[in-house]
Amino acid sequence: MTTWFAAVAALRAAREAGVLVTVTDVRGHAPREAGAKMVVSATSTWASIGGGNLEEQAVRRARELVASGAVAPEAFTASLSDKAPFQHGVQCCGGEVTVLLEPLAVVPSIAIFGVGHVGLELARILARHDLDLHLVDSRETHLTDTELAPLADSVAAVHTHHVPVIPELVLGELPPGTRVLVLTHDHAEDLAIIDAALRCDHLGAIGLIGSSAKWARFRSQLLASFTADVVDRIETPIGFPGVSTSKDPAAIAVSVAAALLAALEKSSASHEGLRKT
Repeated sequence: MTTWFAAVAALRAAREAGVLVTVTDVRGHAPREAGAKMVVSATSTWASIGGGNLEEQAVRRARELVASGAVAPEAFTASLSDKAPFQHGVQCCGGEVTVLLEPLAVVPSIAIFGVGHVGLELARILARHDLDLHLVDSRETHLTDTELAPLADSVAAVHTHHVPVIPELVLGELPPGTRVLVLTHDHAEDLAIIDAALRCDHLGAIGLIGSSAKWARFRSQLLASFTADVVDRIETPIGFPGVSTSKDPAAIAVSVAAALLAALEKSSASHEGLRKT
């Protein structure tokens, strides 16, 4: 039987939303003690908080949270007596139970193409946040354990991709909605990745590091294959104005990370606002 914490890990690995259900308070008799947990997804459950009406009500409410994309936890209190019948029968333990429902949202996914001076500094910042972080580089030496040692204590789930010939092939493997940042050591590689990214319909925002002259050259070449509205999906320059003009890799990384995290926060707030309306 899968434990609740193994279920949480499995849902995260599968990038599937769920809800952690916890009995937080028990007054009188109840099927399980305070602290009992289970996990609920749109189609499955793992572990148990005692069965019967209580569990059925928890599963129903949890699946409503999953369906709505909720991110805020909520609680409910259930009376387990023959005076409180439910559609799944009577549960007459005689007690009262409070249950906490904590949504397990799918974490953001970010891909950094190019783990050079700026890319590594950016990865160091983003790795401190709860997200899936994909690091892609055509140079194997930039993805060694030694080079990535600063990420050893990451909060993020870090995935490395060494693709020596055609790094843009990784784009098709990225989770839906992944935000892509392109900052490789080679302008030709940058252009190939951007071109391929614009052909993918499952990616999120696409950002490109570089000067206005670089972008003018890229845009002119891309317009031979795409319409202007498609090409202008590319965000460049990346980062907050002012800070992003610095030449220092750490300063650039701070600027880019701050702008990216602000965009993620705005997206999350917007989704929550739509859910409540």
